[in-house]
Amino acid sequence: MGRKGGRTMARFVLDFADIDKDSLALAGGKGANLGELCRIPGVAVPAGFAVTTEAYAAFTGTSRELPALLAALAGVDAAAREEIGRLGSRIRAHLEGLPVPSPIAAAIAAAWRRTGEGHAYAVRSSATAEDLPGASFAGQQDTYLNVRGWGEVLAHVRRCWASLFTDRAIAYRARNGFDHAGVRLAVVVQRMVFPEAAGIMFTADPVNGNRKVVSIDAAFGLGEALVSGLVNADVYKVREGRIVKRRVAAKGLAIVPLADGGTEERELPAGRQREQALPDAAILELAGVGRRIEAHFGRPQDIEWAWAAGRLYVVQSRPVTTLFPLPEAAEGPGVYVSFGHVQMMTDPIRPLGMAVWQRTMGAIDAQYTPVAAGGRLYLDITDSLASWLGRRTTALMYSRADALMASAIAEVIRRREFVATLRPRKRPKTGQSSYMRRTMGMMAGTAFGLLFGKRLETPDAEGVATVILVRLRQELRRRSGAERLEYIAGHFSTGFEAMMNEIMRPVFAAWLAAMLIGWLARRWLGEPSLLDELTKSAPGNVSTEMGLELGDLADVIRPYPEALAYLRAAEDATFLEGLASVAGGEVIRPAFAAFLHKYGMRCPGEIDITRPRWRERPTQLVPAIASHINSMEAGEHRRRFAQGRADAERAAAELKRRLKRKLGGGAKARLMGRLVATYRRFIGLREYPKYILVRLLDEYKRAIMEEAALLVKQGVLDMPEDVFYLSLDELTAAVRTGRADRRAIAARRERYAEYERLKPPRVLTSEGEAIEGSYGRRDLPAGALAGMPVSAGTVEGRARVVTRLEEADMAKGDILVAPFTDPGWTPLFVSASALVTEVGGQMTHGAVVAREYGIPAVVGVDEATRKIHDGDRIRVDGTRGIVEVLH
Repeated sequence: MGRKGGRTMARFVLDFADIDKDSLALAGGKGANLGELCRIPGVAVPAGFAVTTEAYAAFTGTSRELPALLAALAGVDAAAREEIGRLGSRIRAHLEGLPVPSPIAAAIAAAWRRTGEGHAYAVRSSATAEDLPGASFAGQQDTYLNVRGWGEVLAHVRRCWASLFTDRAIAYRARNGFDHAGVRLAVVVQRMVFPEAAGIMFTADPVNGNRKVVSIDAAFGLGEALVSGLVNADVYKVREGRIVKRRVAAKGLAIVPLADGGTEERELPAGRQREQALPDAAILELAGVGRRIEAHFGRPQDIEWAWAAGRLYVVQSRPVTTLFPLPEAAEGPGVYVSFGHVQMMTDPIRPLGMAVWQRTMGAIDAQYTPVAAGGRLYLDITDSLASWLGRRTTALMYSRADALMASAIAEVIRRREFVATLRPRKRPKTGQSSYMRRTMGMMAGTAFGLLFGKRLETPDAEGVATVILVRLRQELRRRSGAERLEYIAGHFSTGFEAMMNEIMRPVFAAWLAAMLIGWLARRWLGEPSLLDELTKSAPGNVSTEMGLELGDLADVIRPYPEALAYLRAAEDATFLEGLASVAGGEVIRPAFAAFLHKYGMRCPGEIDITRPRWRERPTQLVPAIASHINSMEAGEHRRRFAQGRADAERAAAELKRRLKRKLGGGAKARLMGRLVATYRRFIGLREYPKYILVRLLDEYKRAIMEEAALLVKQGVLDMPEDVFYLSLDELTAAVRTGRADRRAIAARRERYAEYERLKPPRVLTSEGEAIEGSYGRRDLPAGALAGMPVSAGTVEGRARVVTRLEEADMAKGDILVAPFTDPGWTPLFVSASALVTEVGGQMTHGAVVAREYGIPAVVGVDEATRKIHDGDRIRVDGTRGIVEVLH
């Protein structure tokens, strides 16, 4: 590494043999990985060296113009393509014309001679933020192949430095929050291999994430033909030493090196185009090399390889950044379903929120303790699928929550070889009778009573909730410190379970009545029931009532445009106080305060205790209020609700009238009348468990944040929100000891940001395979999106794609398109003419509330927020479960 010139030369160039994972700051991501690859036995890596980031810094340090250009670039948004193009072009031209200082040129020349003057080289960029576990910069800077001669090597090193400022590299850094001035660039100079075949290998299946499968893409000639998409690659899948799948593609051309440097595309003879690019023995050998590399780096890898003269070479390896993490679960084969899809909240949950759910659900019954994966919670259904009965009931049980989840579970069950490996988990005894046994007993008793006329009493849900909450507040007030946190850790399971014992029977009765109404209507009348009509304006739904009361609040604000303008620009800290300075503020402030007193514990994603509540950030509500004012007349929401109640009563009367005309019509009408009455009476309670849950969580959060404030005052934490990245046990320990691991908090905060970019699968296996399910429909119009119909009717209108409640901007006739909706999204339902969500089922929040408001709804439309663009005109068919983009 630069023997001539001592230390100055050494810092500008490093041979691969002198590089390892700790060389990232000098050699960049690509260089550090190549150095590590050279240390793995049995892995052949073409020789080479890295021109270090210190060389780049010394080179750019000679420029007087660059600091000003970088300062201008810092303020450019990732979407500002023209500005990025203008500034990027100026910077590249400037750097390509900047002379390379002689000490750097001498160091590169010496390394080139050591590696071999007679060879051709690949010259590749290696950024310090490249090929890392959290963000892959692959392809953002330039690569040059078959570079020959000292002068060309030096010229292409400079071009690589300049390529740090290609348009795509600038946009990528801006989008991912990397500082343009802070990212340094190394350059890898590596001997070229002229292969018969080359390609890419993933040590986990890149399509579904299965960690047991090695996936190999192969093409003739240099791998750039495959990477650039010029040819269709052969695909080979290897599992446990066997080729389990092969697809040999028609490869029309190859990229080959030229004698004097550079490359060209060359058409392959017709007879060769359908030949397998890599022989079977080499495929298996390559898969073995991939497993060794994966073991060395400790995670799945994306590997570039070449095959020349019967030998395999590895020219690069980087972590696969798109895989959903494996569940942190028991050993052995298993199957897991997304808790977030069941709860209608698929965003990642911070560690404190995860800990609350894991602790409390495990206390109710160990079988239902969720496991963590990718910042989400997953329920282990291995026990169910390991049993004969479970395989016949589990998919049906989850179908009411999410149809695609049920389809994915059914797909797993059809894989007999995998299912045969499942074994019941050995779980600790909780000291409580099984929650499932208690639930099954309740369900059986409720079904008997419903069918044979036993009347269910309406529970005093609010009375029970009030007793639980008053007692909780008393206990939290008289405790402090670790004792208070330990009380919280043990309270949720008992408090929530007491509430569920009070209302679960009538909630199940409503669910069973809905199923029977549908089944009997089809059997007796030969057509679907009027369930959508029967659900309209059902009494006792706290989420619907909240939406109506938000409409009342909007009507209070409506006559005061100055107050609405204030609210749009208000700060959370002075939100209510600032109303005193605007016209109408004296009327609006008490009305808003009353709403927050009653519903301030709610928010989108409210199952995560760390999410900001409306009482903490009331500005979240302003877009929904403004949308209501824009889309409705004063009092219209109440009139619609009253009309829905009248429609439901007419539908019930019509159903009984039609049944009376049938054979045995009197008995049929009486049974249907009892079912409809039960359904109408109790379906509103379906939202109450979530309501009491978030009230409990809010009380816990108040107490936790008081302890967090004390930790900040003591200097244990930097800010109160740091507690969100600790588990309950870790937080309790921090309170006891006065110490917290700041580095762990910072690392978890970064990891949470990574998790936000991941899409959680509905079903996940212990092998890492993500299974999404499908509708299997063949009746879709061209280009239409399939989903589950949950509220009948057809509407055309403008799509408003909303991923965050505070960004909503709804006008009359707009259709709400969202990733999910939990009760925190209810304020937008009053303004929407229809609903489309990516997750959901017949009995989930969005479906129930859409039916109550009488708007068409299609749920479970996979990637709806990506495939439908904000402003598109769409047609939502809530009867057939179809969404069409019209223009």
